[in-house]
Amino acid sequence: MRILRHHLYDGGGEVPEGKSTIGHGAYSDGADKSSEIGTLKNLSEGTVEKPDRADPADPFQIVGIQPSSSTLPAPKKKWYKDKPVFSLLFLAIVIGGCLCCKLIMTKDPTYMDLMNYNRAPDREFLFGTDTMGRDIFSMIWYGGRISLFIGLFSTLISTMIAVVFGGISGIAPQWLDTLLMRLTEILLSIPNLLLVILLQAILGTPNVVTISVVIGVTSWTSIAKVVRTEVRQIRSSEYVIASRCMGGGFFHLLWHHLAPNFVSSIMFMVVMNIRSAIVSESTLSFMGIGLPLEIISWGSMLSLSEKALLTGSWWIILIPGVFLVVTLLCMTEVGNYLRRQVNQKERNL
Repeated sequence: MRILRHHLYDGGGEVPEGKSTIGHGAYSDGADKSSEIGTLKNLSEGTVEKPDRADPADPFQIVGIQPSSSTLPAPKKKWYKDKPVFSLLFLAIVIGGCLCCKLIMTKDPTYMDLMNYNRAPDREFLFGTDTMGRDIFSMIWYGGRISLFIGLFSTLISTMIAVVFGGISGIAPQWLDTLLMRLTEILLSIPNLLLVILLQAILGTPNVVTISVVIGVTSWTSIAKVVRTEVRQIRSSEYVIASRCMGGGFFHLLWHHLAPNFVSSIMFMVVMNIRSAIVSESTLSFMGIGLPLEIISWGSMLSLSEKALLTGSWWIILIPGVFLVVTLLCMTEVGNYLRRQVNQKERNL
């Protein structure tokens, strides 16, 4: 839209003789009246272009949006900002070292060198030896495979149970949904460690598989509640109703239509479950009811902490403990980053 701006005469508000008003009180000579009327008509039709410079003799001037001054472009955000770069790098080193432990181990981690037991860190034994003469440096990389396997396998079990249970509860009628959620809340009210100890006592002698299964079947409740909430929000969507009308079964709906919509919401909880599983295994081994000493893991290494404190061998508990704590903190940081990403997407929506 073009706007007409009028230049007033310097004689006050009275109309001089021989002048006439056009439009909103604009003054014009009688001889130029027809030309100004034609200008107004052209302006209303949008055919008059804005002059390059204002003419002081012309009582009308076309005004409008002026070109904005050039502004500097906003600096690009660096790719590593607000990302857990250190945590991801450390976890990549840990996972790579555990998978390729045979290439970096300096000693046999299962060999008991009784001539060098409780030896402090030196050039031959980089992290020292434990009370049975085993090389701690080699044990960390070799035992990391067992701890990471327990964390991943137990998390896989708990996630599968949570997705199926939460999906059933989200699609089920109100009475069945209420019943399933009350069962979930009962399990949440029981300390997780007590359930793990109870089930492990029922299964007997612990090994890698049984501990993974026990931890997995006792740590699915939190994820199931999130899955149930997400499913109830999207179960009335058009594509879900259309798939059900075409004969799609429960598992078809779950894997093809429901899971892609809530997988980002539970991803950070899955990462935190890996951390919790490693902590649970380490706690059980520290209490003496976890993996036996011949099965090397980060938790079984910490089970020798009592003897290490009595003999003053600080490296037996400090080095594996620091390694375990830093790994868990890095997993926590990655989980928090995934949670922030999910919250940011929800705010954008």
